[in-house]
Amino acid sequence: MKNSSKLRVADFFCGGGGFSEGFRQAGFDVCFALDIWQPAIDTFQANKPNAKVLKEDIVKISNLPDEEFHSVVPDVEVIIGSPPCVAFSNSNKSGGADKTLAIKLLKAFLKIIARKKYKKDSILQYWALENVPNISKYIKPEYAAEELGLEGDWKFRALYPNSGIYNAKHYGAPTNRKRFLCGEFPAIVETNSNCHVLPLRTVLTSLGDPIDNSVREIKDCNYPGLKMPSSELTDHFYEHIIPEFEWEKAKRAKQDKGYMGKMSFPENLNNPARTIMATMSSCSRESMILARKNEGYRLPTVREVASMMSFPIDYRFYGKTKSVKYRLVGNAVPPKLSFALAKAILLDLGMEIPGRYIRIKHDSQIDFFDLNNTKIPLKEEKPKSDLSKFKYHIPYLIYSAYRVELTNHHSDFEKRKIKWDAEIHYSQGKDKANVFTPKLNIEALNEKQQAKVNKFIEDKMKELTTQEDFQKIHCLTNVERQGLLGPFELLSQVREIIDTILSNEESKSAIIETSEKPGKLPISIVVGYVILNKLMNHIGGL
Repeated sequence: MKNSSKLRVADFFCGGGGFSEGFRQAGFDVCFALDIWQPAIDTFQANKPNAKVLKEDIVKISNLPDEEFHSVVPDVEVIIGSPPCVAFSNSNKSGGADKTLAIKLLKAFLKIIARKKYKKDSILQYWALENVPNISKYIKPEYAAEELGLEGDWKFRALYPNSGIYNAKHYGAPTNRKRFLCGEFPAIVETNSNCHVLPLRTVLTSLGDPIDNSVREIKDCNYPGLKMPSSELTDHFYEHIIPEFEWEKAKRAKQDKGYMGKMSFPENLNNPARTIMATMSSCSRESMILARKNEGYRLPTVREVASMMSFPIDYRFYGKTKSVKYRLVGNAVPPKLSFALAKAILLDLGMEIPGRYIRIKHDSQIDFFDLNNTKIPLKEEKPKSDLSKFKYHIPYLIYSAYRVELTNHHSDFEKRKIKWDAEIHYSQGKDKANVFTPKLNIEALNEKQQAKVNKFIEDKMKELTTQEDFQKIHCLTNVERQGLLGPFELLSQVREIIDTILSNEESKSAIIETSEKPGKLPISIVVGYVILNKLMNHIGGL
């Protein structure tokens, strides 16, 4: 069989080199890369010393005169690229972010491919573009030459039969990461079914606990033949502990976020890792939170997320900070996915596929900062702004798409006039969402239940003072609020009294007819709303 090293690869928007890494492992000659971000340039160059890595604007390169263009961009058999995906992501403004620059970069990449493809005596045989699934809405099946800023009456085809959405977990990566691939390439064969994917537990077990820096052998869970002493493993032996006020916020967002589905807290180790993000937050719905060995929670190490993305353990990330390294990993293409693409090309050409992992030879001239033994101070909660907004529902009380919210969003913040209200919210989205503030009572409850509710309201009225004081308590830290009744504390106590007077089945199924819209409501929603409404009216009159 022919040797794959004769096949050359050029990587645009190369990032930290994940897309190219799969091709390197498959024996291709990764000879050229381009990006605009210095940490990406350093990381790519250090892990692939033989490549020419250019820090330049792709739009500028795509518009160079012919002679200069072809002298800068080498003739290669394979071109790959992963344009910035932030604007196309559904997580950015629910998919509504401005895409003008993103589409400009996309067209610049396609223009480069077209110039190489239609060059006289072209050797380009394959090309591939990778991005988030949502980009498929913005890539046309074909482009006229003039649409790409080129001359001619030809059309450049962008979508081929094998274009589509691919999940990295089906190609051996221990992460549930869906990506759109398009271009000229052969069919990619899945290696892992849903029943045989690598779980997150495999990654954590193979690397070991980050506070255990005892000398031992580390075996790469993604590359069985790759081993190294723990003393050589980078960016793993440190711990980023999450303070209670942050993980509590993350837990609420994951398990009690309106109508969005529940997420595991902490991470479910029996499933592949969720999609790795470019930023590693510790208090949001998308936070990746791991249980610590003893108690509490932590963020994964850079090495752990790199292994989740299927980077080999000898791959290094050349950032000066933890956040830069996370970004290098989170923006990357999983090497296992790109290896599957490279392997498909080799099979298409009848070429040999390397039978073992090829170790990386790093460029020693590029300075490397290792996070090992870094001490990360525990973050302290700071008081909120005295005009901080609040909008949350009675915890874990969402029935028939209804919830009861406590909010200060109707305040006149410019005049510093605080107003707290109770509202009934229904569903979400422009077409379904609705807000109700009806006049309700608790007559549907029996006398004993009504007595408990009225006693609760009476007791809380004694604790609450003015709307301004309620706002001040809301703005305090968790520690400062100890023993005080703020919005979160009140909502939790309302949930407790509802659970005291109503069984779980009653809360879900007992429906109350109302004279005002919406007409019918679960009894637990009625009780929660009546309590909060009376209490907010009370403090509004003080």
